[in-house]
Amino acid sequence: MPGQPSSDKLPVKTKLLYGVGDVGNALVNSAIQFFLMIFYTDAALLPAAVVGSALFFAKLWDAVNDPLFGWVSDRTTSRRFGKRRVFMFFGAVPLALSIMLLWFVPGRLSGIGVFLWVLLTFALFDTLWTMTNVPYYALTAELTDDYDERASLTTYRMTLAVPAYLVGAALTPAIVALFITKRAGYGGIGIIYGVIAAAALLIAAAGLRERKQMTEMRATTPPLRTFLQTFRNRPFVRLLVAYLILNGAFALVKTLMAYFLIYQLGMEAQVPLVMGLMLVCVVLALFPWKLLADRWNKGPAYALGMAIGGLAVAATFLLPHRPTPWVYAVAAVAGIGFGAQWVFPWAMVPDVVDHDRLTTGEQRSGMYFGVWGLATKASEALAIASTGWILALFRYAPNVAQTDQTLLGIRLFFGPVPAVLIALCLPLLIWYPITRATHREMRAKLAGRDS
Repeated sequence: MPGQPSSDKLPVKTKLLYGVGDVGNALVNSAIQFFLMIFYTDAALLPAAVVGSALFFAKLWDAVNDPLFGWVSDRTTSRRFGKRRVFMFFGAVPLALSIMLLWFVPGRLSGIGVFLWVLLTFALFDTLWTMTNVPYYALTAELTDDYDERASLTTYRMTLAVPAYLVGAALTPAIVALFITKRAGYGGIGIIYGVIAAAALLIAAAGLRERKQMTEMRATTPPLRTFLQTFRNRPFVRLLVAYLILNGAFALVKTLMAYFLIYQLGMEAQVPLVMGLMLVCVVLALFPWKLLADRWNKGPAYALGMAIGGLAVAATFLLPHRPTPWVYAVAAVAGIGFGAQWVFPWAMVPDVVDHDRLTTGEQRSGMYFGVWGLATKASEALAIASTGWILALFRYAPNVAQTDQTLLGIRLFFGPVPAVLIALCLPLLIWYPITRATHREMRAKLAGRDS
């Protein structure tokens, strides 16, 4: 039976088991971010503006469910299944069923029927995703207290998750193409990816063991008060604002990439190749970013990566209206830069949890990762919804050559707009207040309090 040593250093087996839990999440999220909108518009033939509005309103539920499930998991104790793993055990199969429904649209829907179906299926998926994954992510703060080891744990997790993310981005079109129609192909995607997501969560939950000290801590502050108190944590607010904007910018890039490659560059057949190249470079950059973080602090290293990625996507505005090999160079550089997005923010949240624990005396990883999940999904949902509104505004029509006006909108919101958003956040990261030295001081104070 796997165990957890008393040292802050985690065995490789624990890091790998933790990483397995995110494989299905990455696969599903990649497919959603890159292809859900184009599934609705080009396969299910639903109106882009209606779909965008339905997705936006479905995401408003996140204002409640992410912090709520985080708070519930903070108050949960289970000797047999653990404080966080219990949600992974019992939510995995319902999550799989919701994924299958997400990629299925009944025929003959129109008007309010389209709006309600998209709204309800996405809200169901989002609820079950939150119930299983907020507790899973909270384990990052509870498996180890070490500043660098948390970055290592996150790097292992992403080393497994990003290839799965690559599969979702690069192989989804190939899998869809195996079916007679796009609509049927995306339905098959829902079944395959749903089963994988459930299996990955169950494997991780069965293999990991939570530290007894953490499982016995039970938050007592009411949910609304706990939620509001997270916004009094200044390092967290600073990180949250930066991440909210950065993740929204990156979500715009991911959501519009297929449109840019197909309609601006005329490289529809190369969509899996370009997406795959970018994500391969993300994978290759993960451990180099971790090594840099061992020498720098997490905030400045995160800023450097996002600056590189922002410059790369800004350069896409200069690419011609025809196929060009330059897109491969841009994708590679963007992948190297955006690799930082997979390592640093998730490794920085546990540090602000320690800051909160020093202030309040409670272990509230669940609430913090719940608020973090809210920011993550809200920024991505806003990007997806905005894509629908942008396409409608610039008069996008599916499966035909686009007008100059439409191409301009796609180019602007795929490259320069995300780059500007990234640039605005860099100062927040370069001068981020929790460093290796300040975190060492926090740990010393917590150790003195717990002894």
